[in-house]
Amino acid sequence: MSLVLLYDSDDVAVATTPMKAGEQLAAGVPLRDDVPAGHKVALRDLAAGSPVRKYGQVIGRALAEIRAGEHVHTHNLGMPQDAAARMAGGEDTTAVPHLSADLRRTFQGYRRPDGRVATRNYVGVLTTVNCSATVARKIARVTEDDAEGLDGVDGVVALTHGTGCGMADRGEGWDLLRRTLAGYACNPNIGGLVVIGLGCEVNAVAGLMTDLGVAEHVPVSSYTIQELGGTSAAVARGVELVRGMMRDLAGAARTEVGVEELVLGLQCGGSDGWSGLTANPALGVASDLLVAAGATSVLGETPEIYGAEHLLAARATSSETAAALMERIRWWEEYTARQGTTMDANPSPGNKAGGITTILEKSLGAVAKAGRSPLAAVRHYAEPIPRPGLVFMDTPGYDPVSVTGMVAGGANLICFTTGRGSVFGSRPVPTVKLGTNAELANRMAGDIDLDCSPIVEQGVSVDEMGRRVYDLLLDVASGRRSASEELGLGGEEIVPWQLGAVL
Repeated sequence: MSLVLLYDSDDVAVATTPMKAGEQLAAGVPLRDDVPAGHKVALRDLAAGSPVRKYGQVIGRALAEIRAGEHVHTHNLGMPQDAAARMAGGEDTTAVPHLSADLRRTFQGYRRPDGRVATRNYVGVLTTVNCSATVARKIARVTEDDAEGLDGVDGVVALTHGTGCGMADRGEGWDLLRRTLAGYACNPNIGGLVVIGLGCEVNAVAGLMTDLGVAEHVPVSSYTIQELGGTSAAVARGVELVRGMMRDLAGAARTEVGVEELVLGLQCGGSDGWSGLTANPALGVASDLLVAAGATSVLGETPEIYGAEHLLAARATSSETAAALMERIRWWEEYTARQGTTMDANPSPGNKAGGITTILEKSLGAVAKAGRSPLAAVRHYAEPIPRPGLVFMDTPGYDPVSVTGMVAGGANLICFTTGRGSVFGSRPVPTVKLGTNAELANRMAGDIDLDCSPIVEQGVSVDEMGRRVYDLLLDVASGRRSASEELGLGGEEIVPWQLGAVL
C-alpha cells in the first residue's frame, strides 16, 4: 500500500507514490480520486464541518462531506472557524534523548580569543545603506579568489541590504535594522570587517560603528564612498583593506572543540507533504541530540508554527517563556490583520502543490524540526541567542529573512529542509540542505546534502536518519563544504526584516 498513516487517530493518510482511482485502500474501500504523491486520502467518512486530524492534531475542517477514499485538499479542507478547535489535543511532549557512548561530542572549529567558536572564517564587507551595496559586492568579487590560496580563510562576503535610508532614525524598524547589522558584524564566523557607507544616509557610518560592539580581536575598518571620491576609489580602498585582513587571518587553524559550541538554526522552505514525515522529524532528532549534548538549536518562522504553538508552549521551561511565545502569536495575528490578510495566506502555491493544505498542517510538520527538547527561551528577531538549549526566535517565514535573523543572533550553522527544492545559502554561515523525497533529491542532487526519503521508502528509522543528520552537521561545522558552498551560494540571501514606513 502506498499510504503512510502517522497516528491511529488520524483521519487522513499520505500517498507516498501517485495513486489511481480504483485502488483498494482497505476491504471494500476504493480510492475514489487520483491522488498525487504527498497528498492526503480520507480514511473514513467525515461530515461537513467536522475537524480533520493529521499528526494526531486538527489540521482543518471539512468544507463538505468527505467520503473514505477521497482526495483531501484545498477543495474540501479549510481552516477551523473556531480558534479553540486548533488548540485541541495539546500535550507536553518534552523528552530528552539518551546519548549513546559512540555519539560524537566534538568537531573541528576556529576558537576565537574571546572564547567563542566559528565554523567558518570570513572577511565581511558590511554596508550601512543600499547605496553602498554595489561597491561592497564589487570588492567581494575582486577578492573572493584570493581566499582560495589561503589556509584558514573561507572567503569574503558582502553583507548588503536594501534599506538604511528613507526611514525614521528611531522606533521598531530602526532598532531591528541596527540589531541585525550589529549581529552580522559580531557573528563568530566573521574574522575581519570592512564597513562602507555612502556618506549622507540616515544609518550613518559613525553612528553604526559606535553601536557595533565587535570583539577587540576582530580588525575593523570603515569609510564612506563620498569621502573617498566615488565608486572606483571606494572599491580600490576596500580591496586593499580586505586583502590585508585576509593575510592576517591566513594560517588560522581549526582545533577540537565541544559540540556545545554549535548554535544551529532550523529552517524549512519549499515544504511538501513529505516534510513532516522525513526531513523535519529527522532534523528534530539531530536537534535533540545537539541540545542534550549542550549545544543550542533555534526554531523560527512564527507564521509557520501557527496552530502548533500550543505544543511548543507545553514544553516551555517556565510560564514566562510560554507567555512570551503566545504573545508573539498574538502580535502576528494583529499584524497580518492590519495588512489585510490572514495567517492562512501561508502555505505558498508550491506548498499546496506538494500536498500541504492549511497553515495548521504546515505548522505541525514544521515544528517537528525542533524535536522534543524543552523550550528554554523566546527571543525577538536578531536578538542574541541564549545558550544552551532549544530557543525560539520570532522571524517571518520567508526563508532569507528568517535565516538572516538567526545568523544575526549568533547561529554558526544552518540546517534547511526542503521538499519542493531550494537553492538557498547563507554566507558567512554554512547551510546544510535536507531533501524530503527521493524525486527531489535526485532532480536537484547538486543542491541537496542528504536525502531523508529512506525513512518512508526503505524503512530507515527516524532516529537513525536523525543520527545521520547529526553526523553531517558536525562534518560541515568542521570544514566540509556543503552543497550551497560548493555552488557559491549565500551572498544574496542577507535580507533583514523591514518594518516601518519607507519615507
